[in-house]
Formats: sequence, C-alpha cells, structure tokens
Amino acid sequence: MGARACPRPMGRKRGPESERRRPWLVRDMSASQALGAASDLGQGGCRRAWVELLAGRVKRQKLGPEGEQKVRESAVRLLRSHLNLGDLVLEVEGPPGKQLCLSRLIDYDGPGAHIDLSSSLIGSALRDQAAQLGVPAAVLCSQVVASGLVRVCEADAVPPPKVLLTPDQRKKLSSLFEIAQNLLAQSMFSRLSFCQELWKVQNSLLLEAVWRLHVQSIVSLQELLESHADSQAVVAWLSRDLRLLCEQTEAPCKHADVARAMLADFVQMLVSRGFQKNADVRGTVDPEWMSQVAVAVLERMLASALEALAAGIQEGSAAHKAVSCWFGVFSGHMYGSIISTESPKRFFCHTLTQILTHKPVLKVSDAVQMQREWSFARTPPLLSGLYRRLFVILSPEELVGHLQEVLETQEVNWQHVLSCVSTLVICLPDAQQLVNDWVSRLLTHAFESCDLDSMVLAFLVARQAALEGPAAFPSYAAWFQAAFGSARGFHGSSKKALVFLFKFLSDLVPFEAPRYLQVHILHPPLVPSKYRTLLTDYVALARTRLADLKVSVENMGLYEDLSSAGDVTEPRCQAAQDVEKAIMVFEHTGKIPAAVLEASIFRRSYYLSHFLPALLTPRVLPRVPDSRAALIESLRRADKIPPSLYSTYRQACSTVGEKKPEDAASQREVEPSCKEEPLGLLTTALRELRASVTDPTQRDALLAQMAVISEQLRSALGLGEDDSDFEGAPVQLSVRAPKLQPWEQRVVDLLLTSFCQNLMAASSVAPPDRQGPWAAHFVRTLCRRRLLPALLSRLCQLLHHQGPSLSASHVVGLAALAVHLGESRSALPEVHVGPPTPARGLPVPELFDILLPCRTQESSALCLKFCTAAISYSLCKFSPQSRDISYSCLSPGLIKKFQFMVFRWFSEARDPPSWEDPASSPWRPLCLPSVDWQRAALCLWKQRTLRELLKQEGLHLTYRDWLQLELEIQPEVDSLSDTERQDFHQWAIHQHFLPAPSATGGCDGDLEVACATLVDVLMDFCQSSRSYDHSENSDLVLGGCTGNRDIFSRLQEMAADLEQGPAPLGHAAPRGHFLFGVFCRRLQALARGWDVASRLQRQQELLMCKRILLGLPPSVLVGSPRLEQLAAPDCDDFFHLVNSELRNFSHDGALTHDITAHFFRVISFPSAPPASLLTQTPGLGPCVRGSSRGPGPRANPACGRVSPQGLLNACSRSRDPSLAADLTLTACQTQCPLLLTSALLWWPHLEPELHRRWRRCSQSPLPAELRRLQEARHFARSVLSPLAAPPTPGPAWLCAAALHFVIRRAGKESIRWELGQLDGQGEELLVFLFFFSLMGLLSSHLTPQAAGSLKPLDVCAEVLGCLQRKRVSWLPLFQLTETDAGLGRTLLRLAPDHQVRLLPLAFYSLLSYFDEDALLQEDAFLHVAVNMYLKLVGLFVAGETGAVWTLAHGGDLQAQGDPVSLITNARLFLLQSIPRCPKRSFSDVAELLGASADCDPEVRAALLSRQQAVLDPDLYQAPRLF
Repeated sequence: MGARACPRPMGRKRGPESERRRPWLVRDMSASQALGAASDLGQGGCRRAWVELLAGRVKRQKLGPEGEQKVRESAVRLLRSHLNLGDLVLEVEGPPGKQLCLSRLIDYDGPGAHIDLSSSLIGSALRDQAAQLGVPAAVLCSQVVASGLVRVCEADAVPPPKVLLTPDQRKKLSSLFEIAQNLLAQSMFSRLSFCQELWKVQNSLLLEAVWRLHVQSIVSLQELLESHADSQAVVAWLSRDLRLLCEQTEAPCKHADVARAMLADFVQMLVSRGFQKNADVRGTVDPEWMSQVAVAVLERMLASALEALAAGIQEGSAAHKAVSCWFGVFSGHMYGSIISTESPKRFFCHTLTQILTHKPVLKVSDAVQMQREWSFARTPPLLSGLYRRLFVILSPEELVGHLQEVLETQEVNWQHVLSCVSTLVICLPDAQQLVNDWVSRLLTHAFESCDLDSMVLAFLVARQAALEGPAAFPSYAAWFQAAFGSARGFHGSSKKALVFLFKFLSDLVPFEAPRYLQVHILHPPLVPSKYRTLLTDYVALARTRLADLKVSVENMGLYEDLSSAGDVTEPRCQAAQDVEKAIMVFEHTGKIPAAVLEASIFRRSYYLSHFLPALLTPRVLPRVPDSRAALIESLRRADKIPPSLYSTYRQACSTVGEKKPEDAASQREVEPSCKEEPLGLLTTALRELRASVTDPTQRDALLAQMAVISEQLRSALGLGEDDSDFEGAPVQLSVRAPKLQPWEQRVVDLLLTSFCQNLMAASSVAPPDRQGPWAAHFVRTLCRRRLLPALLSRLCQLLHHQGPSLSASHVVGLAALAVHLGESRSALPEVHVGPPTPARGLPVPELFDILLPCRTQESSALCLKFCTAAISYSLCKFSPQSRDISYSCLSPGLIKKFQFMVFRWFSEARDPPSWEDPASSPWRPLCLPSVDWQRAALCLWKQRTLRELLKQEGLHLTYRDWLQLELEIQPEVDSLSDTERQDFHQWAIHQHFLPAPSATGGCDGDLEVACATLVDVLMDFCQSSRSYDHSENSDLVLGGCTGNRDIFSRLQEMAADLEQGPAPLGHAAPRGHFLFGVFCRRLQALARGWDVASRLQRQQELLMCKRILLGLPPSVLVGSPRLEQLAAPDCDDFFHLVNSELRNFSHDGALTHDITAHFFRVISFPSAPPASLLTQTPGLGPCVRGSSRGPGPRANPACGRVSPQGLLNACSRSRDPSLAADLTLTACQTQCPLLLTSALLWWPHLEPELHRRWRRCSQSPLPAELRRLQEARHFARSVLSPLAAPPTPGPAWLCAAALHFVIRRAGKESIRWELGQLDGQGEELLVFLFFFSLMGLLSSHLTPQAAGSLKPLDVCAEVLGCLQRKRVSWLPLFQLTETDAGLGRTLLRLAPDHQVRLLPLAFYSLLSYFDEDALLQEDAFLHVAVNMYLKLVGLFVAGETGAVWTLAHGGDLQAQGDPVSLITNARLFLLQSIPRCPKRSFSDVAELLGASADCDPEVRAALLSRQQAVLDPDLYQAPRLF
C-alpha cells in the first residue's frame, strides 16, 4: 500500500491484553465469524510492533517490479488480517501529548492533512471489510461509529444516571464525529442504521452525545426519535433524561451553559414538531406520530413538575431545581430561533390547558371553602412564575378567553384555575376590567338560562379576584352590592331570577366562610316587597349557619371590615380596634361617632358586652382629660353608659392609680414577640425586592414580589385578606399631634426606608422613566384601609415635625412617594385634617401642601427640597405623551410653592430664564451622593418641560398665591434680612405681578386691583387657621393672627400711592373707595341669619374690616373734597358700612371708640408718625410696626410720605372748612345717626383732641355741628346737676342719647328727680330717652356686664312711669318701620337689628309697670300688645328667648323670671285686656288674626269673640220677650 495510507500495525500480545484488544466490534456484526477467523492468525505467537518488525531491515533490498508487487500484496494482506476497526476510529488522535505511530508513518503537509488521510484510510478499510462481509459500506460505517459512540458513553467511571459527558469524552467524541462527517461526505454513512444501532443500546446513551449528533449535523434529534418504532419507549426515555438534564442544569457545575443549550434545543425541537400547524412531510414516518411524541414528552415533563409541586418539594432540593429549570423553558427568549410565533403560542395555550385540567379531583364545594388559600401570595412561587411566563406571549383577552373555554369544556383543577385568576389580576393591570366583564357575562348567562355552572364560576372568580386587593379588583362586598344591590342588578329581571339567586346562595350556605355570609346579610340583594320572603328565608338560614359557627352578626365590630375573606375576628379583639377608631373620630369631630350611637340602640348586645368593656378598661386617669376620657364623659352624659358600669370603672381606675409605679409599668406590654417573625419576613421580602428593582432582567418578577410583600404586610399588621374597602370613610389626621401605634410606626418606617433605598438604588442604574412600574405597585400596596392612616400620620411626623432632620435621600424618596400617591388619588379616600386646619376633606396630594409650610428658614428649605424632588421626579417619570398624568400626580400647591421659593431665594430666577440644555435631566443632580439643592432647583427652573407645565391652568403662581404664601412667613426667623425682604416685596409687587396681565394672575397695571387683592387675601389669612398655628411668642398681625407683618406695610404704601394719584378727569362720578367694595363683596357672600354661628362669622369678618380700616389713612372713611368745591366730603360708603353692618354689632347705641375716633380725628402728620400707629392701634396689633429688626421710620414708609385725612383734615382742604364739617355732620343726622351718638358716648375722650386738631388747621371756632354735640353733652350733664337744665340745644333724639349715656355712667340709685328736671323740655325728649333705655335693657340681657348700679329695668320703669304720668304716648316706639319718615328711620338706625327683634321681650318685661287703664284707652294698644305677644312666642319657639336669658343670667332661669313665665304672664294679660278694649281697637284686628292662626288658639278665639261682639252687638243683648 506504500506510504499513502499505512495503518498502525497491531501485533499479538499474550494474556488478557490480547483478549481485550480483540476486534469486539466485529463480533457484533452479521459476519462476525469470518472476521474472527481472519484476524486470529498467529494467535499463539508473539505480537510485535510495526517498527520492531522493520527495525532489523536496516538496508533496503533492491527488488524488481515483480518483487515490489508481491511486497505490496503481502503488506495489504498483513494489514487486513490484523485490522481492528473499532479501535481504529477511536485512536486516530491517540492520548494527549503522545504522537501516534500512524502519524509518524504518514508524511503529510498542512494542518488538515492528518485527519483527511486518516479518514481516507478508515474509509478504505471499511469499504474493504464491507466487501469481504458482503454488507453495504454505509451500514458497516454506521455500525462502527455507533459502537464507538457507545464505548465513549460507557467509558466514564461515574455510575448512571447521568446525561452529561466528561471533558475527555467530549474530546473523543469530537474526533469520532469528524470521521462520521467525512463518511457522510463520502456517502458511506447510513443515518437510519446508525439510529437503529443506537436504540439497541439506548440505556447506555448519554443525552449530551445525542445532542451533539444533532449539533454536528450527523443525525438530527427528529431523525433519531422518528427511527424508534415504540413511541412510548421514546417518550419514557426522553422524559427521564430531560428530568435529569434539568437537575444537572441547576446544579453547580462547570458545564451549566452546555446543559442550558441542550435543554433549549430539545425544547425548541419538541415545540416546533409538536405544535407546528403544517407538519413537515419529508420525514420517513408519519408526521402525526412525531407530533404526538413531542406533545407527550412535553406533557409528561409538565405533569411531573406539577406533581412535584403538589407533593410539597423543599426549596433547594433536586426536585425543586428540576421543576424550576423546566419552568424556565417557558421564557420568551427560548423560542427566538423559531421563525413562526404560532408554535410557541399554541404550546403555551396547551400548557395552560394542561395546568388547569391537571388532576381535577377537587369539587366546587371544596373550592368555595378553600379558595382563600389559593391567593397569589399563597400560590407556590414556581407555579405563579410559570403563570407569568405563560402570560407574556398571550394577551389578556386571549388569556381570559382561553380560561373561559377550558372551564366550559373540561373538568378542571380548581386550585390551579383560581390561582391562575389571582395571578392574572395581579400581574396584568389591564385584566381587571376583562375579568369584571367576564364575570358580568357569566352572571348574565346564568340568569338567562338558570345555568348553575356559570353562576358558580362567576362567584368563584369574583371572590378570587377580590382577594388580591383594591388595585386588582373591587372588594367582595363592593362587587356583591354592585351586582345585586340595586334594581339594575342581574337578578332583577323576573321572579325566576330571584328564586334562582336565593336557591344558589342557600346551597352555598353550608360551605360559605362567615365573612361572605355577613356580607350577604348586611348588604342583601335588592328584592321587591312582594318577594321579601325569599330574602328573609335566606337571611334566617345564613344566621343559623353563623350561629352554628359561633359567629354572631350582632357581635360584629362597629368598624369591622366586611370585605375581608379571612377568619372572623374575636369580638374582644375587634372591640379594641373599634374603640381606637371611635376615639380617633371623636378627636376630629368632637361628637360621639354615629356608629357608636347606632350600636347602643340597634346592636346593644355587642355594645354592652364588648365595646363598653373595651372602652372602660381601668387605667390611671390623666390629670388633663384625654380623648378617651372625653368620649367616656360624653357617653355618660348621653345616658349611653349604665351608671353601675361607670361607677365600677371609676373605682377600678382609682385602684389602678394606687398601685406601685412598677406594677403599672409591668402592665404596659410591649409588642408581642409573635409579631417579630412577620416583621422579619417582611424585611426579607423587601430586601429581595431591591434585587429585582436594580436588575433589569428581573423586572418580570416585580409584581410577584410585591404580592409577597403584600401578604407579609398583612401578617405583620394583622390585616384581613382584603383590607382595601374604604367604604367612603375619610382618613382622620391630626397635623398638630399625629398619633401612631409603636408597632405601626415600625412597619411604616420599614416600608418608607425600603422605598427610599430602592428608589436611590434604582436611580443609580436607570432614570425614573426606565425603572419600570415597581414604585407605583409599591405605593399601591401601601394604600390599604388600615395602613393608609398610619402611613399619612408618619408622613406628617416626618415632614411637618421632623423635616429639618431628614437626609437628602429621605426627601427624594418621600417626594417620589408623594407623586405616586397622587397617581392613585382616584382610589384613595379624602383626608380630614384636624387642628390647626379646619376639618375638611382633602385629596391626598393636597395634604402635602399643609405638611410643608414656608414659615421659617428651615421649613422653607425643606419645602424647596421636597418640591424640587417631586417635580423633577414627575417630569422624568412620565413621558411627554402622558404629561396629563404628571399634572394630576402633583398638587398645584407644591408647584406654586416651588415657584414662590425660587423667586424668593434666588435673585437670578427673577430675570428672564435662560433655557437649560434639553439633554440635561433635572433628576440627575438629585442622585448624587451629596445633593446641591440650589443647583438642582435652578436646573429644574430652567427646564423647558417645567415651563410647559406652568402653562397649565391653575399651576402658575399668581399674585393672590404669592400673597398667601408670603403672609405665612415669620420675619423673625426668615431667611431674608429686612432689606432683602423689602426688596423682594417691591420686585414681586411692582415689577412682577402689578404689570402682569390678569390672565396670568397679575393686576393689569392697576394699583387699586393690587390693593383690593391684598386686602382680600389678608382677611382670608387672618380668619384661617394657618395664622394661628405658630408659637405663643409670635407677633400678631391682625387680632391674634401671626404672619408676615411687612405685607400690611406694603398695603399702607400702596394705599398712600393711591391717595397721591391724579384726580378723575372731567366730572365723572367717583367710583367709591376700593376697600368698601372688597368689604361689601365679602359680607354679601356670608350667610345671613340669626343663629349663633352666622352671627359670629359675620362679627369676625366685620372685626377684620374694622381693623384694616384702622390701619389705613382716615381718608378711606372720609373722602377729601376738592379745593374748588364747597361740597362735604364723600362718606356714603362708610355710612353704608355703618348702617348695614357695624350697627348690628354696636353696643347700647354707639360704635366702639377706635372707629369713632378714626372718623373724627387726624391720625398722623407728615413730620412724624404718631405713636398710635407705630406701636399698636387698639384692636389692631403691631402689624403696622413693620419689621421687628428694622428701625421705626423705615418700617412704614407710607406714614412719612402722606398726611392721611380725618374728618377735620378733609374739611380743612375745602374752601370753607366749617361749612364742609357742618354739611358732613348734618348728613350724619339723617344718613348715619349712629356716628353722632357714638361721638356723644366717647366725647370726654374726643373733645380735647378735636379742639387741638381744629386749632391747628383753622383759627375759627369749632363748626356749628360740633358745637351742637358739645352742647348736647353739656345739657345731659346739667340735667344731673342741682342747677336747672337749659333748653335742649338740638334734635331731641341727640339730647336723649347724651342724657342716656350720662345717666348710665352716673350709676345713681334712682333718676326720678333727674326726670323731673325735664318737665319743660318737651315730650319727644322723654320718648327718645325711653327708646335708649329700652336698648340699654336689651343690651343688659345680651351682655350682663352692661348693667351698672341702677338696673336697666329700673331705668326703663322710671322713664315709663314719667311718660305715663304725663300722658305721653310711647306705644309708637314698638311700631317703628323703615318706611316711617324721620322718627322711625332715625331710631332704627341707632339700634342693632337683633335688639329690635327683641323689643317684645322688653315690652312684656315692663308688664308690671303698665298703667292698664290708660293703655286700654289708646287705639294702638291692642294692636301693639297682640303683635308683641305673637313675636314673643315666635322668639320663644326659635329659642332666642332662652339664649338671651342664659347670657344675661349665666344659666339661672329663675332670675327676673324666665321665658316661660314671661309668656304666661303676657298671655294672661292679653286675655284679660281683650274684653276691656274699646270697639275702635278692633278696626285692624283681621291682620292680627291671620298672623296668629297657628300661634295661640285661645288668644285667637278671644279676639274672634270680641270682634264678633263689636260687629253685631245685638247678638249679645238680652232678648225682648214682651
């Protein structure tokens, strides 16, 4: 054969080695005997190597042509007789590091020549041997390669079972496969024969070797499987090896990547062959057979995994690893090489069907009882993970449709079905509506055809979905009410539907959980009255079942969560929770909760047996009664606590108080140790969440991990299965003193810490918009009915009370939390914020406005940080397409506060912005280890996205918003100095807001509009609770309100600028001062009424109006006439304010001193402001002082620029000051007489000042009208002097008012002698004096301190006696109306409306002093007496008389009689007087009879009887018989 292809010579050896080296492969072939004979030559001789045989032939003999031919033939015969093909194919390369003898004999060039020549040699040898044996060369080659493959697989010393090769085996197989590939290339290899040979020794095959045949394109997996005739054997063999492969894939080894690649290839082949729509017909067997084998293998793998899960495999075990590995093949990337997506989708659908129908042994009754154990959190993670992988390739619509199809056509495993529903609603947010629609379709079909299966399925699915919380599905109670609680329910179509529903519910009763029965009882289906028996029968059955379960509906808690499907809480445990909730509600409302009152009547068993014992737990009573003590006292006063039980409670509390302190301390248990374990599990779950957050490859596991956290959270807080139904109840929160249980605080702190840490960790990897939905799902988990109050309370503690101590990461994390709370605002209840803010409902995002004030430097810094972080996160989290979501997530208040703080702190922000690079993210500076908040805020300020945000309606900072925020600043702890603050105010008002258009929140350049807005905001602020939420040492703004005092100084400056402005052009009528327009608008918006609340609200508003007036120049009250005019100053606006509003809060016919003096005098001069303004105007507070750190003159620049006008100064600007003053005061007599009576009351204080002021502005004597006031006061004093009284100097009512004030101040025992001094003064004076005395009497009833030494009743009695002695009619005083000319209008403008309403009280208070005979002779007496009586009864019915007596006598209704006795005496007097009245008194009695129709039947009867007697006197005469 020459040097072309000389094989390695194989000589004979003795002993076992010789036997081992025998051609064993040939013995397995059909011509084994012949091969054995041919190879057994020289068996007994010594076998030597080829080199040894040639060693002695050193010299080459020269042969002729014939000799050479003989040598060749001899060599070929020698090689053929000693050739071992089995060893040859495995020893081509030889052992590592050792060159083969065959290689030394081959002279080759190039790196690939060796294999090619070796393969050629083997091929030649195999052809020769096949020819000798008479078999095809391809068959023989296949048999030789198969034998070599099996020998390699059996060469490892590791005992089976195994599926992977060793490195040495892989190397040998690599050479063998190269030979096989060359044989294939030479068409000397039969795949079918090769496969058949392998199946003969299939137990010796390793799965990796089979896979490598497929990878090397020698024999594909499909060809190998198709070559086996027994499909069951193929399925069993492949399933077994695939399970082993799954175990070894998850085991720690060096070749796990090889195992994963093997598994992927096998699964792809099985899926493509088993679920291919158009089967490949090129195979040698039926395509349907291959498809069945593939499907069977996949089904057997899934079934074994499900059985392992059902058996409860341990985590970390081989079985657990195998199941985890197999479930991993359902990842989407596994099928990337499959061109068509239909095969994987059909495979996934088939898998889902197999899961749902795997071993359907549970009945529907079992599912009803056990479904709460199959929630998402309690489903094995491997199974829920498998569901999630199946959901990836299928849309929610396809999933729901497939579920419905399987449930309608096959028997199912209810555990798998319901756990699949839970996973569906948890992992696919879009599936909630689909499931809801599915349930609705099921119910519709059930009631249309009375299909029990659809009914059962609908209830099971709805209950299962409800177990997963509010983010997934409505609670069961809410769903049941929505489905059956209205006339539009599914059952409302007919009686047949009603019967079907209650038959179904009745059949469920033996299997129902108590919670569901309670829902059905307390929220029953709506049933027409004629079918009510159906409902009552079911309720009776359900109650019986509850009684058997020892659960009572009557013993349910007041605030028990009916939506929970968990076990019913013990009444004692629930009662403790009810007590805490009731105390919380009582704290915020001040009233006994309605639920407690209802329970005390309708659920008395629970109330007496459980609630009261829990409430009246003995304890050491606090010195200052707390909320619990106040609630107990309120219940006791309402007779809701039995006296014996309350007495026992008080005694027990006394006993507890006597115990030693250590005994009391020992009773205060710390949190039970049993709670530590759930908290540890929750901590572990939160730690695992962080890994999913930071690893993008684990994003699909986020929802599952959140479900685990939700479950652990329920365990840690003892929540129900569904603690999600808020039932419309708002969250009660006290900002001033938020309360939190210690255990709740630990849990909430753990959650908040985890959220902040996760956010920072996620932000270090990706920006917010690429972090996935983990944050939204995390926050949604926190929004539970019992957790949300604790969460908000803790946020209140952190932000409102501990804000400065928060780190940057805390601020950023809490800001992001606030954004996501805003994202869920529609699902959250309102928050009722308690003191210091009013108890009103707020959406959760707006709560952060209250928690982040801007009063001090520290709070302002925190507010800026929080707003910067929240806005930056929102802008980065949501894409421009979903910008509306970001708008709804943020509170407008936070956005406005950010603008306010940026303007205030950064002067560069007041200039037009220079746009930031669009690529720069405002979130980036917040993720740095040390946050530069100024840089972050300015970076955000320059963002175009922020500018687009501020263009939205309601988000731009307006002038009003700026004022509201600036008023909250406390100057003494402000970050700006006095000068900086004043500069900022000047810029904000005059450069920013004043010139800005009104559409953007500016003033359109109108200074008057700016002033009016400032006044409006100032009044709102001073009446809001924000102005009272400060320290006790804070300075006051207006009447006890704290805030930025400089804002009022800005008002004074702007008001002065308006005073110095140009006069109106032409002869246009003045519009009136803007200030009165503001007052009028605000007062008109208030409710008018005589109830205490309305009056107090109006009085508070008027007090603010008056205080603002006192802080501004008096020219606001008294307009200045122009120099060329002789007219009086314009006082119409002020007169209207006095007559319509201030009059109703005047006292005893006079205004207060401050407003009276403000009207009459000048309060400042250009040279130096008076001390009354710079220090403290009475009732005003030090607001007008300016800054506490600045000097006096700079604090109020307006005072140095303008000379404000009082009445005298206003008149002094006229050409005739005296005439102007006289005209003004004369107008007061008719238009505003209350100002004149007020001047008379305060004349001793006003007179010296008026004289001094007038002498400074005029050398002439006082104006005549002022002198008339002076004379009236002198007249009143002279009446009380021993000298004779001079004649009345002016109007009688003015002198009467002066006399009334002097008499009241004199405090004499009697004024009979003084009244005698008035004999020659005229009757009008006495009548007016009687009127003022009546007002004094009524004032004494309303304000007891008004009474002096002489009681007002005695004064009235003496004046009345004087009038009666002089026969002066006084009854017209009780008939005054606004339409009366002169007298009536003037007097009514001197008395408050509420005192005029009380005139009937004064009338009948003087009943004992009446001269009845004289009164009966007056025509008006009966009309007045009846009218006063009817009005008195009306006051009594309205409760006003009782209130008057309570105020006047401190609750002593026996003092001076009481309302009942007063009405009784008045009625008796009237009944006695009616028959005695003359006929002319009944001329207008018809009007009175109409008014008294429903008031007093006896008085009405007496009037009718007397009227008939007057109209027909003959009826009452004695008959003439003769």
